[in-house]
Amino acid sequence: MSSTACSSCLDGGAAAALASPTQSTAHWPAVASLTMGVFSLVMAEFLPASLLTAMSTDLGVSDGAAGQAVTATALVGAVAAPSLPLLTRRLDRRSVMLALSLLLVLSNALAAVADSLATLLAARVMLGVALGGFWSMAGALAMRLVPQSLFARAMSLILAGVSVATVCAAPVGAWMGDVWGWRSAFIAAGAVSLVTLVVQFSTLPPLPPRDDPSLRVFAELLRRPPVRIALLAVVLVISGHFAGFTYIRPFMEQVTQLSVGAISAVLLGYGIGGFFGNFAGGWLAGRSERQAIVFGGAVIAALAAGLGVAGSSAAVTAVAVTLWGFAFGAFPVGFQTWIVRAAPDQAESAGGLLVASFQIAIASGAIFGGLLVDRIGALGGPAFAIAAVTLGTLLTLRHGPRTGAPA
Repeated sequence: MSSTACSSCLDGGAAAALASPTQSTAHWPAVASLTMGVFSLVMAEFLPASLLTAMSTDLGVSDGAAGQAVTATALVGAVAAPSLPLLTRRLDRRSVMLALSLLLVLSNALAAVADSLATLLAARVMLGVALGGFWSMAGALAMRLVPQSLFARAMSLILAGVSVATVCAAPVGAWMGDVWGWRSAFIAAGAVSLVTLVVQFSTLPPLPPRDDPSLRVFAELLRRPPVRIALLAVVLVISGHFAGFTYIRPFMEQVTQLSVGAISAVLLGYGIGGFFGNFAGGWLAGRSERQAIVFGGAVIAALAAGLGVAGSSAAVTAVAVTLWGFAFGAFPVGFQTWIVRAAPDQAESAGGLLVASFQIAIASGAIFGGLLVDRIGALGGPAFAIAAVTLGTLLTLRHGPRTGAPA
């Protein structure tokens, strides 16, 4: 047998091992490269929030118009999440992930040189495609890179990139924008994404397509009770969270009456809490994703109630917001674990539905929370959070998966 044939045999064996649901070898460098991808994507996603005024002034548009850079990313991400697994179903997943990382590099580069709102929006549309595609496949790839017993730990490591980006992106972006201009922040984000692309190129093994996503598959997944329950729980819990968190600044200004500097410090506490909460959530999800989600939901509902009762106290608000960030860390890894185990045979398609549900939940929380805030004041956000998160938590408690075993 020739050396070429032997090499092909080894490659085929590796591919078969990676495709197997009982993967026995943990590819931690590859998992770490996905963590870098999450960090790069979330950092790029969060940058406009800290640079909005400078961007709008430089581009000659209103703050509201510049804010559509965030909307464009979210809307495109919601469409890309279920679509990309379908459109790339015949391609090696390694190649797809590298293409998405390259798209992220190009998005940051285009944003850094944008001289009009249209160019900036084009850059953010590219980011939305990369973001939606990455999130729809992350859980499925993690399941193929580590043994099943280590899946929750791998997802916790991957999602740690979210927590680090949450802590770093806004303050660092604001500082760089103040010192060197808003474009410097996108240049830095582009450099980070370029390093991420190189690391992924070096560490990701070949990942031949395993799932066969299609519109029929999406319809079939939605007929499965565990998948429907998971998606409904996402919409309830995540919409409640974002209703409370999106309008937490007006709450701290109007009810707690904190200064801008104090608000920034409290939000930093939220990010740090989320960083540690991600690992705690990963540990809980390793035992039971149901327990992780119920824990996070119960804590957030209690904290939202506490803000409603004693939110005028600066100490209560600071502690509550920090613990809120910690509790939220249980949701991403908990829901990712739930949906992948509910549909291990179509993990990418299920992941796409999960990401789309997250985006719908984010929009719903912002809309309905905003309506309540307009009607009853700053307490409207926590009020919506209590109702929606409690319903989602009770749904998970009653119908969520009972063990960490595959559905």
